[in-house]
Amino acid sequence: MKNSSGFKLTRRQFIKGTGAVIVGFSLSRILSVAFAQDAPRLPGSLNTNRALDGWIRINPNGTVTIFTGKVELGQGIITALAQITADELDVSLNRIEMISGDTGRTPNEGVTSGSQSIENSGTALRFAAAEARAILLQLAATRLGVGTDQLSVDDGAVTVKGSPAKVTYWELTRAGMLQREATAKVKPKPASEHKLIGKSIRRRDIPAKVTGGASYVQDMRLPGMVFGRVVRPPSYNAVLVSCDEAAVGQMPGVIAVVHDGNFLGLAAEREEQAIKAREALRNSAVWKETSDLPPAGRQLYEHLKSMASEDTVVSEKTAAAKDNAVKTLAATFTRPYQAHATMGPSCAIAQMQNGKLTVWTHSQGVFPLRRDLAKALKIEENQITAVHAEGAGCYGHNGADDVALDAALIARAASGRPVKLQWMRDDEFAWEPYGSAMLINLRAGLDAKGNVVDWTHELWSHTHSTRPGAKDGVNLLASWHLAGPMKASPPDNIAQPSGGSDRNAVPLYEFPNQRVVNHLVTEMPLRVSALRGLGAYANVFALESFMDELAAAANADPVEFRLRHLKDPRARAVIEAAADKAGWRVRQKGDGRHGRGIGFAKYKNLAVYVAVIADVVVDPKTGNVRVAKAVAAADAGLIINPNGLTNQIEGGIIQSTSWTLKEQVKFDRQRVTTRSWADYPILTFPEVPEVEVVLIDHPDERSLGSGEGSQGPTVAAIANALYNATGKRVRDLPLTPERVKAALVSA
Repeated sequence: MKNSSGFKLTRRQFIKGTGAVIVGFSLSRILSVAFAQDAPRLPGSLNTNRALDGWIRINPNGTVTIFTGKVELGQGIITALAQITADELDVSLNRIEMISGDTGRTPNEGVTSGSQSIENSGTALRFAAAEARAILLQLAATRLGVGTDQLSVDDGAVTVKGSPAKVTYWELTRAGMLQREATAKVKPKPASEHKLIGKSIRRRDIPAKVTGGASYVQDMRLPGMVFGRVVRPPSYNAVLVSCDEAAVGQMPGVIAVVHDGNFLGLAAEREEQAIKAREALRNSAVWKETSDLPPAGRQLYEHLKSMASEDTVVSEKTAAAKDNAVKTLAATFTRPYQAHATMGPSCAIAQMQNGKLTVWTHSQGVFPLRRDLAKALKIEENQITAVHAEGAGCYGHNGADDVALDAALIARAASGRPVKLQWMRDDEFAWEPYGSAMLINLRAGLDAKGNVVDWTHELWSHTHSTRPGAKDGVNLLASWHLAGPMKASPPDNIAQPSGGSDRNAVPLYEFPNQRVVNHLVTEMPLRVSALRGLGAYANVFALESFMDELAAAANADPVEFRLRHLKDPRARAVIEAAADKAGWRVRQKGDGRHGRGIGFAKYKNLAVYVAVIADVVVDPKTGNVRVAKAVAAADAGLIINPNGLTNQIEGGIIQSTSWTLKEQVKFDRQRVTTRSWADYPILTFPEVPEVEVVLIDHPDERSLGSGEGSQGPTVAAIANALYNATGKRVRDLPLTPERVKAALVSA
C-alpha cells in the first residue's frame, strides 16, 4: 500500500493510520478490499470476500450464523451450504442460521446463476469453516492445556481424548475472534470424515411452501404497507400521448399516481383498489406506436442472420495430417424466443424513509441490482439496502430486478409507507427479457471408417445476459421509460470457456478438425437476457441432434458413435450409466409411434456431466409428441445432497421437456402477442414424464455446478427419439404437433 505521499506502508502502519476511518466497519473487511489485489488467489468466492467474519459468526448462545451472497431459487442451495459449513465446523445443522443475499450483511457474490453456487459459495464456506474450526481448536488447546492433536469435536463441544476435560465453541467465542483475513491454508476435511455432506438432508425451504406458509416476497406483509401497480406501454417503443391521472387519483383507496415520461404507476390502500385503478389508468392512456418488430415464423431466422453482428472464432483446430471426408452432412437448427413464464408474477416491496431505500426482491443479484437502482434513482449506493426474498418460480433474468425499480419509484411518492408492487400476468409475458432466438448451422465430414474428421458450428444469437450491474448503462425496464431516460448497457457475450450464446458450442468430442464461429447479433428488437442455461440449450440440441444424424450416416449405434469420439472417462461413464439404466441395446428403427433417443453434455464444458435417454410416443394423426420416460445419469463430482442433486436433474428434464414441446413467444410487427397462459402453453402435470436419475459420486473430486446441466441433453434426447420413432428429423423448436405433423406428411 502507498499513502498519499507515495510512500509504501506496512499492513500495521495502514491499520494504524486508518483507525478513524474504520470505526463501525469490520477491520477484516477493510483489509479484504485493501490487499486483495496483491494477495494470493483464494478458493471460490473467498477470493473477492476475504473477511473471515464476513462468512461465519460463532454466537455465545450456541448458534452459528452463516452469510452467503448466493440465494435460494428453489434449487435447495441454502440447505446444501448449511450442510457444508456444519460438517466442517462439527456442529449440528439445527444450530446453523443462514443469512443470504442482503447488501447490508452478506458477502458480494454477484449473481446466483450459471450453476456456480456450490462451486463458488460452497467452496468459500468450506475453507472459511475449516479455518474457523482451526482457530477455535487452537483456543481450546490453550484453555485446556493440550495440543490440538489431542482434541475432538462433537456438536461444538471440544473434548480431550481420554479425559473429561471439555470446553464449547460458545464458551470460547469472543468479539473479533474471526475479524481477520482468510488464508485458506487450513485444508478442509477429507470425504472419509464427512457426516453431513453426501446425505439427503431435508430442505429448509420446503415446509412453508407445502403448508401455505409465508415463503415468497409475494407473501410478505409490512406495517402500513400499500399496494402498487404499473401501466406499461402496449409495445416496446410506444410513446405516451395523454392519460387521465387526475381522475385515477380520486378513485377509492388511491394514495399516489406517478407519471414520469412513459412510466405510469400508482399505489392504493388495498390490492383490489390498485388493480381497479390500474385498469382505469390503462384505459385512459393514449399511446403512439410503431411497427418495428422483426418478422415472425421462418423469416425470423433469416432476419436474425441478416442483422449486424460481432463475429468471433470461438474454437479452431486443424490436424497436421488431414483425413479426407468421404461423406459430408449439413443441417440448420433453430430455437425461438422463449419466456421464463414465472409461476408467480414478479414482485418487490420498497420503502423510502429519510432518503434511504430498502427493497425486498427476488433478484438473483442484489448487489448488481443496488448499483443500477442507485443510477436510476440518482442516489448513492450506500443509501440503498437490497434484501433477497424468494420469488415464486424463476431461473434466469426475468422481471425481478425491474419490479424492484417500479416499487422504488412508487415508494418515493408514498410518504414513507412500504409499497408492495406486483406485476400482472400480461406485464410478465410482454415485458420480461426472453431467452434469445437462435440459428445454428452445422457441417461435418465422415471418413471411410465412419469417424468425424471435420466439424463446423456456426451460430447467430443475441446476447444472453443484460442483467443489472454492467459498467455502462442501466438494465432496468422503468429507467428507459422515464422523462430523463437511461440507456441500456451495450450487448456483450460471456467469455469462453463458460460462454453465453456460444455456451456448449465447442464440442467435448474429439474431432481432429473443428471450427466454431459465434455471430453476436448486436441489435435486440425483442428484449432478451439470461434464460436458464443461456445458449447451451440450443447448442446442445443442435450438436447432439447432428451427432445422431452422423451416426445414422455412418450406420452406427448412437451410443457407440458418441463413445467412439470421447476420451474423457467421466463423460464416457455417464453415457454408459444412462444406457445401462435405460436398458439401451443397439437402437432399433422405430415403429412410427415409439422411439428412443440420447443426448449428452458437460455443462459449459466445465460443470456437471449429464446423459439423458428419452422414450417418446408419437401420435401420427395429430403430430402430438409425449415423453413417456427419461433416464439420466449425472456426475457432479463431490455430491453435497444427493436428493438435492437429483431434484436439479429432474427439474431440468421437466423444464426442458416443456420448452422443447410447447414454448415460444409470439409477436407481430408491432406488439408481443403472448400475454397470458392461453398464449403460452406449458407442460401440464399429466404430461410430465417418468424420470429416473443415476448419480455418479466422486467424493475426492471438487463439486461441479449442476442446476442447468440436464436441459440441453433432454431436448436432444427428445428430438433424437422423435427421429427414431418416425424417421423424420425436426430441427426447429418447439416440436409442436403442427410442426411434427407437417414433417410426417412431407415427402
